[in-house]
Amino acid sequence: MDGSGPQGQGQGQPGRAADPRERAEEAKPDQLQEDEDISSDYGSRDKPGTALGRTVPDGNALLPDIFHTDRLLFYERFKAYQDYILADCKASEVKEFIAEYLEKVLEPSGWQAVWRTNVFEVVVEVVDVEYWALKAVVRLSEPFLCEAQVSTFTLECMQELLELKERQIPLRELWVVYDESGEFDQTALAVEHVRFFYQHIWRSWDEEEEDDLDYFVRCVEPRLRLHYDILEHRVPSGLVADYQNYLSQGEELYRKFLDVRNSISSSDSDSEVENVSMVEGLQLYEKIEHLKQKLKLIENPLLRYVFGYQKYSGLQAKGQRPTGTKITHVVSSTMMAGLLQSLIRDKLCPESCGEELEIQFHNDPLAAVSACYEGDTVIICPGHYVVDGVFCIADSVELEGYGLPDDIVIEKQGKGDNFVDCTGANVKISNLKLIQHDAVEGILSVHQGKTTLENCVLQCETTGITVRTSAELLMKNSDLYGAKGAGVEIYPGSTCTLLDNGIHHCKEGILIKNFLDERYEIPKISMVNNMIHNNEGYGVVLVKPTIASDVEDASAVKGNTQPTLSGDGRACVEGFRQEELPECVTDELELYEQIETSEQTEGNYEIANELGAASVKKNQMHKKRLSKLGITEADDNLMSQEVFVSIVGNQFKWNGKGSFGTFLF
Repeated sequence: MDGSGPQGQGQGQPGRAADPRERAEEAKPDQLQEDEDISSDYGSRDKPGTALGRTVPDGNALLPDIFHTDRLLFYERFKAYQDYILADCKASEVKEFIAEYLEKVLEPSGWQAVWRTNVFEVVVEVVDVEYWALKAVVRLSEPFLCEAQVSTFTLECMQELLELKERQIPLRELWVVYDESGEFDQTALAVEHVRFFYQHIWRSWDEEEEDDLDYFVRCVEPRLRLHYDILEHRVPSGLVADYQNYLSQGEELYRKFLDVRNSISSSDSDSEVENVSMVEGLQLYEKIEHLKQKLKLIENPLLRYVFGYQKYSGLQAKGQRPTGTKITHVVSSTMMAGLLQSLIRDKLCPESCGEELEIQFHNDPLAAVSACYEGDTVIICPGHYVVDGVFCIADSVELEGYGLPDDIVIEKQGKGDNFVDCTGANVKISNLKLIQHDAVEGILSVHQGKTTLENCVLQCETTGITVRTSAELLMKNSDLYGAKGAGVEIYPGSTCTLLDNGIHHCKEGILIKNFLDERYEIPKISMVNNMIHNNEGYGVVLVKPTIASDVEDASAVKGNTQPTLSGDGRACVEGFRQEELPECVTDELELYEQIETSEQTEGNYEIANELGAASVKKNQMHKKRLSKLGITEADDNLMSQEVFVSIVGNQFKWNGKGSFGTFLF
């Protein structure tokens, strides 16, 4: 590429966006093909005919075809805004830069467009362009072509409406009529870029942001990436809904804020009413700033997934069946006599169950789970089941595969956020293989209650298992792989016990979310005899904020958190309260030898040490907060919020960045 882009501007016009026509003229012969490929956004004047597609309007066949510009690729929009439109302008210069861009590429007259509103579409002819107002001066086309929801939009009515608007229509309301000559390609694209920018990128409050930063880097790029992530179903629908809700709230609050500010500025008196308005204005400003921070968090592709969102669908438990009975649901695509006999002998025999069983048969595991009440059991027979939906388990239900996991496969088809959502008090899932495709969220999410996962195989798509705040996961003898994020995500305040599992071929093995914020409690984590290998990043990652006092306190923290090997072979942090392990975990620990290789020992100790150091840091922060409140002696129970660490027997092999790492933000 030549140097006429924003980085190659002369000193006379620093930061001005390049003219795409000038770029084509100045390009050297051996660069022409490259520039045509990269700048295909603008077509080529050297070739006859248009480079753009056409769209046939729905409904009325009288309306002409328009240029097909609303489905541009990400890189096409990115390059247009970065190289040709905005360059390195400030927020206060955006309108000026857009106007200058339009002056370079937009035909001033002689083209037709469809003027679209919520109630009508009418063909107009552009006779002039007010570049700085981002408006076109138009007249109705001849013959008069209009499609409206009501019959009142006659020729006379539309003429009167145009007169009221002084014949000036915002460019974003115009769709350029298709022309095969290629003469209006750049005009169609320019109008599309303006429309897209004000629909999806620009915020009412942007002009009031700090003006010493590059607007494209700070706002345009992250918002553009988010827009395409949403289009390509890479963002959870709950997060998309949150984002749209925050935007709507922000726009509404900002309008109120402007009204209050204008009322204050127009008043000369120092009255009590003005003082009340100032207080109201400050409150609105704080709310707007809070919403802006939430929006920026979602717009940042890294922080969006590091912090996630703390919502779930609010599943309602059914409770016990009105009759008080518990039902065993049997799932099989076809029921053969031999299979039924085996089921009766192994699972449905009254002698083994102690009471008469009520049985329901299903051919779809999703339907069986949906039919469950508190205490029901679902037995899934061997087979390959393809489901299009989400398993929402809000009651204490047991899902059990009858056979080996590889013989009982449940595969999710179709795009969707979740695969398995658990909120029941005591959910058990065993002997199943779950396969996830085209996902946005993880394969299994434990939102609340306890979920036990045993002898399962999880073939993931995005993240693997998510253990939310206040939820509990016990995962045993299972295999998890393929996650593009972390295999297991552990949120603050959760309890996670991992025994004898394989976690491999993921982006990260296990990710422990930041728990240093004062609102969060420390998670309780036990990891025993897991094989964590062949992950792209670290085996285990701890997310935590960069705190200014970290450097000062590092030596003090480190001195108190050296790991020692306790009598039962458990890696623990000296001076930390050793809580009582669950009985099942204690039984498992007794089976393991205390002999470990140096590599394994180092990995286990490193994780225990770092988690302990973070816990001590949280304790110190908590004491400082209490001290500021005038509390000098804290109750021991209040201060005993340490991370419960049981890290023993785990093997960390062939992870791209090592066994353990921290992510600082």
